[in-house]
Amino acid sequence: MSEMAHPADSLVIAGHTFRSRLFIGTGKYPSFEVMKACHEASGAELVTVAVRRLDLGAKGEASMMHWIDTSRMKLLPNTALCYTAEDAVRTCRLAEELGMSKWVKLEVLGDERTLFPDVEETVKAARILVKEGFTVLPYTSDDPITARKLEDVGCAAVMPLAAPIGSGLGIRNPHNLRLIRETVKVPVIVDAGVGTASDAAIAMELGCDGVLMNTAIAGAKEPARMARAMKQAVEAGRDAFLAGRIPRKAYGAASSPLTGLVD
Repeated sequence: MSEMAHPADSLVIAGHTFRSRLFIGTGKYPSFEVMKACHEASGAELVTVAVRRLDLGAKGEASMMHWIDTSRMKLLPNTALCYTAEDAVRTCRLAEELGMSKWVKLEVLGDERTLFPDVEETVKAARILVKEGFTVLPYTSDDPITARKLEDVGCAAVMPLAAPIGSGLGIRNPHNLRLIRETVKVPVIVDAGVGTASDAAIAMELGCDGVLMNTAIAGAKEPARMARAMKQAVEAGRDAFLAGRIPRKAYGAASSPLTGLVD
């Protein structure tokens, strides 16, 4: 968020304050060096890491964790590649044992082709993890009823998809995102499907509290430049939402006064 425009407009999740509303990932980058450059350009203060993809035997520069600035960015281990609540819970416990974080991005997938979430298993896993003291940020469908159930079991935020993971299709159902924002009191973070900066801006203009992305940056021709663009888009979208857009009209309306005209 632009501190000059709205210095008090920070995002608070489970008592933790974020100045940036852009969250970022660690997968699919051509190198760790590029990943680090993107993290810096994005200004993100939260980074998600797939626990199951970590090479636990790697040391020094060969380890992904070596390239993540944990003094500036909060770690969010995720349960990517989990298809049952049991696997997801086990993965979160492993992340805790590794000393990564008690904050977790919960992903329980229901289908290998679409990568859509299994919402029943997600709610089941969330209930267990919250009881064990985890701060849970669940990836979910764009369904306000599921979002409410996740809030009810104690999730610190809800993270509905904009489109399938890695698809770059953008915001496919803006109406549902608005409904989710109206339904829950916890922060709403758009997760998955963003393809370019305008998608991120639209998500923020809809009133969402933040955007999490990975492929849109990592897969760009110039990843660090795209990371910078996404940072600016999230800030601009948030400012536009707070400013309040003009109503849509069926016909034109003059922007200059119609009285006092010179004959």
